Amino acid sequence: QVQLVESGGGLVQAGGSLRLSCAASGRTFSRYAMGWFRQAPGNEREFVATMSSNGNTYYADSVKGRFIISRDNAKNTVYLQMNSLKPEDTAVYYCVGAGKIFSSDYVAQEYEYDYWGQGTQVTVSS
Repeated sequence: QVQLVESGGGLVQAGGSLRLSCAASGRTFSRYAMGWFRQAPGNEREFVATMSSNGNTYYADSVKGRFIISRDNAKNTVYLQMNSLKPEDTAVYYCVGAGKIFSSDYVAQEYEYDYWGQGTQVTVSS
């Protein structure tokens, strides 16, 4: 059984930082894209960042320059370093892992990810 377990969420003041972690088990993701989505109250779930197996990264425009995605394949773990947080970053953050290899490194659609974590709450106060 494949599991993705997020940690590191919490409450932070605007301008602060948080680091999310996502530990995967039951499947090795070193050859597959991993990433993050988020969903704010009343909003649709949206893409945040993805990292390909060869290390290429892509970000939503709203987080570019503030968030950094990384992965440790030896630990089967993906991270999201979130800096300069804003109240509009408040959301439940979901870790995702792809179930197949894509021809493009830009894997940013929900349907492209087969494995999802349970989500971790990030709240940014103003």
